[in-house]
Amino acid sequence: MRVLVVDDEVRLADGVRRGLEAEGFAVDVAHNGVDGLWRARETTYDAIVLDLMMPGMSGWKVCEALRAEENWTPVLMLTAKDGEWDQVDALDAGADDYVTKPFSYPVLVARLRALIRRGGVERPVALEAGDLHVDPAARRVRRGDTPIELTSREFAVLLHLIRHKGQVVSKRDLIAGVWDDDFDGDPNIVEVYVGHLRRKLDRPFERTAIETVRGAGYRLAADGG
Repeated sequence: MRVLVVDDEVRLADGVRRGLEAEGFAVDVAHNGVDGLWRARETTYDAIVLDLMMPGMSGWKVCEALRAEENWTPVLMLTAKDGEWDQVDALDAGADDYVTKPFSYPVLVARLRALIRRGGVERPVALEAGDLHVDPAARRVRRGDTPIELTSREFAVLLHLIRHKGQVVSKRDLIAGVWDDDFDGDPNIVEVYVGHLRRKLDRPFERTAIETVRGAGYRLAADGG
């Protein structure tokens, strides 16, 4: 299994390389985003370990460029940036997993192996449910040709629902995915934001895309309602 490690911290990158080689991986290393992108284009890898903040080109931009070129190699972001919106931005840019520094090396290896087992799965730039279009990277939403303005939190709720379109998503899953597992506010906040989305996505277009499944949660119709 061949892995590319892209990180401008030379000692850390070298430590990850040695550790992965001890686990049987073949490892290439780049110390900036430009070189990392070049290597990812020139060589077929089973996975890429990618830092976010690097000279020349950030990890976000590297990942976005690869996905725009339909390169679906699994990407694990390894970074000191631990903010929730940093993670959202990285995953929206096309990353498959996110690990913060300092990190547990056995966990890093296990998560990397899990990504490789799943392989590179195509992830379209935009998500669709009928005529409802969501572009995670640009944070744009439209119904047909009509753009719809959403707040950051409304967008996050919609993104979680459309990624599981046709499936029931529980209130707990929405809270964990949009807020976090430690959220201790009123769980009815989910109903509030679902109501906001219905007023913007459904009612003006006479649709019923977001269904309440009593006792279970919410479901976004796969056909957009």
